[in-house]
Amino acid sequence: MKAQDTFVPGLEGVVAAETGISLLDTEKEKIVIRGYDLIDLSASKTYADLVYLLLEGTMPTDAERQAVELKLKKNYDVPPTVTDILKLLPKETHPMDGQRTAISVLAGYDKSLDDRSLDANKNRAYELLGQLPAITVNSYRILNQQEAIEPDPQLSYSANFLYMITGNKPTQMQAEIFDRSLLLYSEHEMPNSTFTSRVIASTNADMYGALSGAVASLKGNLHGGANEAVMHMLNEAGSVSEFEELLRDKLKQKEKIMGFGHRVYMKKMDPRASMMKQSLKQLCDLKGDSLLLDMCEAGEKLMAEEKGLYPNLDYYAAPVYWMLGIPIALYTPIFFSSRTAGLCAHIIEQHENNRLFRPRVKYTGARYE
Repeated sequence: MKAQDTFVPGLEGVVAAETGISLLDTEKEKIVIRGYDLIDLSASKTYADLVYLLLEGTMPTDAERQAVELKLKKNYDVPPTVTDILKLLPKETHPMDGQRTAISVLAGYDKSLDDRSLDANKNRAYELLGQLPAITVNSYRILNQQEAIEPDPQLSYSANFLYMITGNKPTQMQAEIFDRSLLLYSEHEMPNSTFTSRVIASTNADMYGALSGAVASLKGNLHGGANEAVMHMLNEAGSVSEFEELLRDKLKQKEKIMGFGHRVYMKKMDPRASMMKQSLKQLCDLKGDSLLLDMCEAGEKLMAEEKGLYPNLDYYAAPVYWMLGIPIALYTPIFFSSRTAGLCAHIIEQHENNRLFRPRVKYTGARYE
């Protein structure tokens, strides 16, 4: 059998693209973003730094980072028609479907929609990133029969995003922790949603179409939604002993426990989870209540002992978002919003050096005589 005829379920381990954007270096246990260690960046840089790094390819100066913030703020406003359309959706619509619908609608407002040049795509990416907080939050609010909330241009990008979610201006610590979560979610090599966006972009489709496909991919519970599932488990348990019992029961039933394991990391803890664990401790210390941290640590220990599985980013991001006052239904839409920086970088890279994805199949059906 020729190598190209080999069937690999789920394309596991198959190299599908060349990229200069990111790498999951499992040997050194690092997430490399354009030559930088993402975990090191999360300790000293902001989400705006990562946006610039992903889209422009270099680490920004202070002036360049400030320019990114200004670009994003200039694009905070969303066309009124988007809000009008969201109001027409059935109230049972999932917030991510609202998010996807709004992104699709924006394509109609792009006067240079067919321009795939590098500059046009970069400008498009900055505009979309600026609009995403309003799209993400107001999709959720409108579907829950709440009034849309206006962005506050006086706040930083991440602080404004959190303000729009909670309705309260965040403290500096809250804004920094939320910003760190956006940074950690911003790019992660080639998960399903990124692959989806590149496959769509390979047809020379526009950025809005590629991002809409990525939303649909991330909505699937085998990709996104783990942070939501983790928080539901923590709330269902309510105490350390009950959480341990809940996990043991799920293991006995052979249920998949969300927030643990990763196809690439396998037997190693997601390094991003360690950063969110530190953030959770900060919030617990501030509140003087360590219950959520205690529960998560107990679950981490139990899963390591019982299954040799370790937390991924979603496991510790969930209680962090809960303590920041974020509704559970917004966890995955926020994941997508932060990942859009990386997705746009991949779409741009695909357009710049394109080859249409057209794989073959291993046929198992009947053959004609």
